[in-house]
Amino acid sequence: MKSILVPVGSSKNAQSHLQYAVDFAQAFGAKLYVVQIYNVYTKSGTMIKVDHILERESMDFLKGHIAKVDTKNVEVVIKTFKGKLIDTLELVCKSLDIDLILLEPRTNSIKDEVYLGKTSGKIIKQTNIPALIVPEGFKYKPINSILMALKSATIKKEGVLNPLKAIKTQYKSVLNLLLVKTPFYNEGDFDVTEELKLLVDSTSTSENATTFQGVLENYKDNNPDLLCVVRRKRGFFTKLWEKNSILKKDFHSSTLPVLVLSGIK
Repeated sequence: MKSILVPVGSSKNAQSHLQYAVDFAQAFGAKLYVVQIYNVYTKSGTMIKVDHILERESMDFLKGHIAKVDTKNVEVVIKTFKGKLIDTLELVCKSLDIDLILLEPRTNSIKDEVYLGKTSGKIIKQTNIPALIVPEGFKYKPINSILMALKSATIKKEGVLNPLKAIKTQYKSVLNLLLVKTPFYNEGDFDVTEELKLLVDSTSTSENATTFQGVLENYKDNNPDLLCVVRRKRGFFTKLWEKNSILKKDFHSSTLPVLVLSGIK
């Protein structure tokens, strides 16, 4: 884990989230990129060029933002980018060789009932970049226990488990694997690959309508410091991720970080 990216919005939690990001990056000796992406919508015929104004304001905002936290000995790089959120974010992550995005649940939303706001939800749903969603106001602490929930342990894509490996190695975490048998179960779905088997300390199974329900039924018994899921087109949070926003009442584990790995097939 060498490069971590933090997209900054205007939420009241931004400072707390950035401090967590600094503490997390320090544990790995990683470089921290703090970025803001802006877009410009101008009317036809407008003569005033506002790009440089927005860029300057964005840079000033980020500098002020960084000044409010203890950066410790972490290398923090601030950057601003103009463009559409998802496309720009994917290009930025590729060019900077980002290993993980640290996301606030709500970068801009002010609705208390929302767990995952539209911007963060869009990043999770529409990109294929590994992400760590950190609850609002959450203070950094070592990740001693991880619960990983899967409906299929088939892993074909190379490098998908790298963020999980890095976290487990760094904290010497115990990894509990929960295999959830859903109505879409296929023969062989619970055949754990050797790569994953080497990481897992214990395995349990449950039978539920969705992976999400399996997690709700089991995560309190495991009492993990981190929940790990994978991004699938029709996978974890199937119903919840139909929309970019996710309500707190629909996601009961909003008190622990969630590691979202890129698609595993």
